[in-house]
Amino acid sequence: MIPTLNETHDPALRCWVASAHEPGTDFPIQNLPFGVFRRAGTAEPWRGGVAIGDQIIDLAALHRAHPFDGAAAEALAAAAGPTLNALMALGPAHWSALRLALSRALRCGSALEATVAACLVPQAAAELTLPARIGDYTDFYTSIHHATNIGRLFRPDNPLLPNYKWVPIGYHGRSSSVAVSPQAFRRPCGQIKLPDVAEPVVAPSRRLDIELELGLFVGPGNALGEPIPLPQAEAHLFGVVLLNDWSARDIQAWEYQPLGPFLAKNFATTISPWVVTWEALAPFRAPLERPAGDPAPLPYLDGEANRRAGAVAIELAVALRTARMRAQGLPAQTIARTNYRHAYWTAAQLVAHHTVNGCNLQPGDLLGTGTLSGPAPEQAAALIELTEGGQRPLELPGGERRTFLEDGDEVTLSGWCEAPGAVRIGFGRCTGTVLPAPAV
Repeated sequence: MIPTLNETHDPALRCWVASAHEPGTDFPIQNLPFGVFRRAGTAEPWRGGVAIGDQIIDLAALHRAHPFDGAAAEALAAAAGPTLNALMALGPAHWSALRLALSRALRCGSALEATVAACLVPQAAAELTLPARIGDYTDFYTSIHHATNIGRLFRPDNPLLPNYKWVPIGYHGRSSSVAVSPQAFRRPCGQIKLPDVAEPVVAPSRRLDIELELGLFVGPGNALGEPIPLPQAEAHLFGVVLLNDWSARDIQAWEYQPLGPFLAKNFATTISPWVVTWEALAPFRAPLERPAGDPAPLPYLDGEANRRAGAVAIELAVALRTARMRAQGLPAQTIARTNYRHAYWTAAQLVAHHTVNGCNLQPGDLLGTGTLSGPAPEQAAALIELTEGGQRPLELPGGERRTFLEDGDEVTLSGWCEAPGAVRIGFGRCTGTVLPAPAV
């Protein structure tokens, strides 16, 4: 069930919120992403909101005005609470009804303009929190380019493991340490095995890295023991956020065999606050492209619709700003650009594979795509790739260099979609800052 174009995607739509038409805005009327907010510096209850231009529609206030009926009203009530889990649980028919009702209410000439205008809060006056209560977090490994680049560092003669082209690789992460942007977190400590030293030491990570990913929020779940077939998988996806799954490469190198990453990954994961709905991405669908000669996916991971339009073209960028750059008033420097359409496995395939054994997903669960590196060197989405394992430092303004992150470094992920005949939409920003490690 791939979302199709409808009147909410019409590029000719005009909104009575003037800032929704500013050049480069992430939040035109064709986007309408969901988040959870309150006015900054207050003890107000958290509640759902929708971004439009530089404003937020307070969905709790709008719900009290009872502007909609039917499925749109039911969805609005579910979105008015302190998390979006209830809205996510309702499914695509309710999500689409609320999106359509909000779109019509925001259009120039709408009879509901005064009602909705009374519910607007400036984004500059708001603070945002996690959009959902995340019960479980699963991180995948969907970029064959990232897998190959990392494999080449450790296995030059055989960089890609033989299962990669057959099975979407994933592992279960730690949901309690997922936080919303902007986040400041301490450099992690753990066991590190230094070269030519017999025993490991407990120390702060010296090879702290980024991972540019997307996060997929699950909508309706499935009963334990009941797989979700590929054609139905996208009906279980509510929307998408930017995700930085920070990684301590030196801790991981020592601990990951035989079970995989643990302390190297569970200390912090940062997501952007606005969830761009799966329906909003309909104008930016793309074919799933694989190299000629690669094996066809097994039947439960294959389908005509997935091959034709299972991918999504989302432009992605990583920017780095050091403490010295901030002190000197220098802007962040873009260090990588890539696109989600390079992923080897689609979002639908991740859902189908995650549940083929009967695993039960729940509303608000988060699926990470894994590091989304593209085929070109400048599309590497982690420092370990960009610097070839630390051998080729990045050159930054003011003469600074980086192989891995230092204390005070600020990393910002951004994402946007553009296509002929469609209005550009964006994801906001996902920013994290590294603080010094605690004493060990």
